Amino acid sequence: MATGVSTRPATRTFRHEAVFYRGLDGLVGVLTPFVRAGLDAGEAVLVAEPPDRAAALQRALGTDAAEVEFLDMEQVGRNPARIIPAWRAFVASHPGQSVRGVGEPAWPGRRPIELEECRLHESLLNMAFDDVDSTFRLLCPYDADNLPEYVLAAAELTHPEVDESRVQGRYAGHAHAVDEFERTLLEPTTAQTMRVSFGPHDLSGLRSVVRRVSQLAGLRAEVVDDLVLATHELATNSVAHGGGSGVLRSWRDPHALVIEVSDAGLISDPLVGREQATMIDEGGRGVWIANQLCDLVQVRSSAGGTVVRLHTWLQ
Repeated sequence: MATGVSTRPATRTFRHEAVFYRGLDGLVGVLTPFVRAGLDAGEAVLVAEPPDRAAALQRALGTDAAEVEFLDMEQVGRNPARIIPAWRAFVASHPGQSVRGVGEPAWPGRRPIELEECRLHESLLNMAFDDVDSTFRLLCPYDADNLPEYVLAAAELTHPEVDESRVQGRYAGHAHAVDEFERTLLEPTTAQTMRVSFGPHDLSGLRSVVRRVSQLAGLRAEVVDDLVLATHELATNSVAHGGGSGVLRSWRDPHALVIEVSDAGLISDPLVGREQATMIDEGGRGVWIANQLCDLVQVRSSAGGTVVRLHTWLQ
């Protein structure tokens, strides 16, 4: 059984809401009236859900489903850093029109590290859209039966509006997003970590190192090529914007090959790599490319330097 969505009056043009549901019927029971209300108001509606949830909603909507745009969240949200560009594109494609969305990035079954990046994504959504000159209402469903409690609790911090089943008024604002972006990533638990320092004249050799490590991990040829390109772009950023040098590390955890590029530079914009392609400056190009090519990308930056981790899932 799902609880209702908050009906508090909007105080901003961007409304970011969390709803907590139980079971597929509970999800459909919340989303169907939410979507239909948007259609009745003449709003453009986009639903980004995993396929099974999208199919259930389409059945409930009947012929109204043809008026709704659907995205496969398992594809667009595989790397959560790709989701904000998708919402930006949708809002930009309907100038002057109110838009309404449903997005469920934290679906059950995701790895803990993916859920961590979903939490950062939900915080950054507020930074990305609070100042956008468009009326945008986004509803984020959370599976109360199958997600860990820490994920549900985090949703209270990242959504200005939550339904009545959870604690009200815990939204932590933009400061929470900045804190998450500046938080130091945990060190790898394995002792088998490769480390290579690099400078301006080492980029070619670095590409060879990444290719060899990726091939030894058994990655497909096209995945190896993507990982080499993404790492090269990040290392080039380190040389150009991170003090002229950096450090590459690589290790395997139980689920992924991880390649990390770090340097002494500072990234001041937590939305780096999540802007539309036409808006990227030279410094953000490498992170954008990495986000498009890799299964999961973690970016953290503070006065102590910048770290970008690329995760490639091992089959």
